[in-house]
Amino acid sequence: MGRRAVPEYTVVLGMDLNKLEHLFGEAKKLNGDDEFVVIGSLSALGILPSGRVPARMLMSIDVDCYTRRDPGRVFELKRALGEGSAFEAEHGYFLDPVSPNLPTLPAQWEFRLIKVPLRNGVTVFFLDPNDAAISKYARGEPRDREWIRAGLGAGLLSAPVIESRLRDTVFLDDEEAARARNAFAEDRPK
Repeated sequence: MGRRAVPEYTVVLGMDLNKLEHLFGEAKKLNGDDEFVVIGSLSALGILPSGRVPARMLMSIDVDCYTRRDPGRVFELKRALGEGSAFEAEHGYFLDPVSPNLPTLPAQWEFRLIKVPLRNGVTVFFLDPNDAAISKYARGEPRDREWIRAGLGAGLLSAPVIESRLRDTVFLDDEEAARARNAFAEDRPK
């Protein structure tokens, strides 16, 4: 039988700010941007050091983000830092370029971004995790529900805040709105 080289991938057991600092430092070298917005699961890193965030909330290896000043520029980084890149093969995580218009989010979410300056001169603006929960309820995937339940259980997410923001969200359609509201009703602490 022939032998072929298969790349070894690093296993990431949980994301932390040090990994984001490394990723965004590389991004800054490539395109000069020094401000990024992180949405999705890893938004939990904006509120607490990773040692105090439930592991289930930090399992993602894709850093959903965009460049703050010019969101479209983030897509320039996909080849070097995105899924399937040498960066992912070496480090086990990757930059996942997204549009700020992608997720379903409540009104005024932009004003609740959590600013975290990193040691390398990059500033990351994290989506408020309660806003991320709205997006996850709208999407309705099982892993999103696990993330929300872990956050509610640890007290990092607030059911009253989520409930309020559900009322302030313009959903894609009635089906998405019903899915989000029903899922929240199931998860709401009794």
